[in-house]
Amino acid sequence: MIYKKIHIVIFQYLFITLFLISTLNAQEKIIPLYENEIPNFQKTDEVEIVKIKETHYSISYVQEPTITVYSPARANSTKEAVIIAPGGGYHGLAYDWEGLDVAKWLNANGITGIVLKYRLPISKSNIIPHKTPLLDIQRAIRMARANAEEWRIDSDKIGVMGFSAGGHLASTAGTHFDNGNKTSEDPIEQQSSRPDFMILVYPVISFTADCTHKVSKKALLGENPSDSLVQLFSNELQVTEDTPPTILFHSADDKGVTVENSLLFFDALRKKNISAELHIYPYGGHGFAFARGKGRLSKWPEICIDWIRELE
Repeated sequence: MIYKKIHIVIFQYLFITLFLISTLNAQEKIIPLYENEIPNFQKTDEVEIVKIKETHYSISYVQEPTITVYSPARANSTKEAVIIAPGGGYHGLAYDWEGLDVAKWLNANGITGIVLKYRLPISKSNIIPHKTPLLDIQRAIRMARANAEEWRIDSDKIGVMGFSAGGHLASTAGTHFDNGNKTSEDPIEQQSSRPDFMILVYPVISFTADCTHKVSKKALLGENPSDSLVQLFSNELQVTEDTPPTILFHSADDKGVTVENSLLFFDALRKKNISAELHIYPYGGHGFAFARGKGRLSKWPEICIDWIRELE
């Protein structure tokens, strides 16, 4: 009789353990962006490189783009989702500093965080380098929409968030979208790639103005890009009446990506009557992420959450 009870207890323990493991795995999923052929890709001898830095780890030469989906508990979910593009000058991805940690913060606020590991234009695996990052973030938006029911999100509450060069990519997604290819056999490609809102943190925006971040521009567009290509990816010039609502955060003393980038984009949004909000702090420099220990600047995440909550 004692052995029977022990067996029952062991069985119950194993069942609970397996249930918890499956639940945790459901909370965090790493998913390839493309199931079959990767667009604008050619196989080379390049391999993905992960570098451990003093403050974070960086990924470069991405060969197989993915999204990592962090879902909040059902009871906490707001049904919103944010696709996160880490920065790194289009040379690398500050993957935990501006990616994984951000997704976990969003989760704590009931929002599904989706970290995008996008391909970088410096890789020789690209066929046409400047096309690749945009293809990847558009695919991520389409995937979120196609899987909205399974991931317990609303298909009209999918935003993008980007830091530094990731901010350029996020703002490109918000100004270079399409309604999807309705004739495609892939149900994901049938979805719209328009984000419903944008969160831009010390973003690269312009490639035409004096405030251009030259490292990002050269990485994305090459050494001597045409004027038309430069203008196409200067996102303050691409704002229309359909550009989604946007919030921007920047430091006035940012010497890496100067605050004029955010000023230009905010002004372009304002002129098109797009709902926009801009927060400029007198200190913080570049790459402050959550700005731990940096006074009022560390409050920007709270302001961001309040802004998301007030979106219609």
